[in-house]
Amino acid sequence: MIKIRLLFLITSFWFYSCAPHPALFNNQGENNLKKSINSIIIDSGLDVNMSIKVTSLKSGITLYSLNSNKKLMPASNNKLYTCAAALANLGPEYTFETSIYEADGNLYLKGGGDPDFSLEKLDSLAQIVASQINTIDTIYVDESMMDSLHYGEGWMWDEGPWWYAAPVSALSLNDNCINFFIRPGDLGKPVSISTKPTTEFIEIDNQSMTVNDTIDHKIFKVTRDWVGRTNRFTISGEKLIYESADTLVRNIVDPPLFAGTVLKKMLIGYGINVNKISMGVTPESAVKVTSHISDSLFYSAENLMNESDNLTAELFVKTIGIKNNLAGNWRDGLKNIKSFLADSVSIDTADIRIADGSGVSRYNLTSADHFIQLLSYMYDSPYREPFLKVLPEGGKKGGTLENRFKKTKSIIRAKTGGLSGVSCLSGYVFSSNYGPLAFSILMNGYIGSSFKYLKLQDDILGLLIHD
Repeated sequence: MIKIRLLFLITSFWFYSCAPHPALFNNQGENNLKKSINSIIIDSGLDVNMSIKVTSLKSGITLYSLNSNKKLMPASNNKLYTCAAALANLGPEYTFETSIYEADGNLYLKGGGDPDFSLEKLDSLAQIVASQINTIDTIYVDESMMDSLHYGEGWMWDEGPWWYAAPVSALSLNDNCINFFIRPGDLGKPVSISTKPTTEFIEIDNQSMTVNDTIDHKIFKVTRDWVGRTNRFTISGEKLIYESADTLVRNIVDPPLFAGTVLKKMLIGYGINVNKISMGVTPESAVKVTSHISDSLFYSAENLMNESDNLTAELFVKTIGIKNNLAGNWRDGLKNIKSFLADSVSIDTADIRIADGSGVSRYNLTSADHFIQLLSYMYDSPYREPFLKVLPEGGKKGGTLENRFKKTKSIIRAKTGGLSGVSCLSGYVFSSNYGPLAFSILMNGYIGSSFKYLKLQDDILGLLIHD
């Protein structure tokens, strides 16, 4: 009998150490709300690391807290720090300038860190240049406003050609990506491929096939030789002849030369002779021919938060790091962001790790407590209005919450965050029962689909709205 009881105790200890247990939820919060949230967490049966906190923005009282000081990977919730620091350090009206200079028969295309510099904007500059200059020896591409480190600390080496892993440069064009327009070809022939821009900067090997059945169907892929760090793209797999047209976006290597190659083709198209392209730095003696001034930083911040655009986040960081004519870089940018968090938000930055601006790095570590500090500060700060406006709204088209909280809409404004095994959501709830709330839900350490974890987040927010 003693052996049986001992075995029962050991088994019970093992079970309760691996699954959520009511004793774990002996924490702060309004009693009814606390019980309700604890109940749905326990009922979910999810075994995952969590850091959760909900705070009233009226009273400052914590309504719910679970492991709120536990540091986890925030994924794109890191963009909350970046966006807040950019609004505070640069201001919502800050603009980026991309310029073209001329010196000794050469042209200098100088990047200004604009995350939204498009093909159409470059073409407008090319037209102005073509109206003033007939012959160009060399187009020098200048990214010297920022350092030449194109990838962040702790970024996964095998992210490959995906748009969200585009390289970071002061001279960025078209998100440093190629748009592939795909439609079925003739039966038995390769799939029809066109690109934007059409450029000799890339090489395409089209091995794909148009078919009329799904027997032994081969998945259609557009990949880049990311191992060899080249701009050779391979199109493989099959498309059904009746499939609709599609668009895929893939990143490129070496953004400055990409921009220079595209500019050269534009100028040649306008009848201008161009000899070659090279990396370079604009000399002080160069004369400005034309430039493009971006929309405000507020506009870029909307893209940053609603599209969860990693390139924008990192360009914000490097711009924040520019000082005394020294090139912007991650080290100085992150240092200034941490200074803002420490001096203005009163976050103990020795207790967090910020490795990049986007949250792509798995070196980032923070807690729900830290995000609540930031959200509370921003709500009472002069930047409250622009910060709230750039956050994704529940159910709003084009944002990361487009397919969530459709019935509540603007009641919820929050930033999502996701990596493999990571799902986070932090922001604001405007509750009829509790008033304005700041919340942060960080989840790490699961395998497989994030669906169940997103549902738990949604259920928790449902309680904040309707409880």
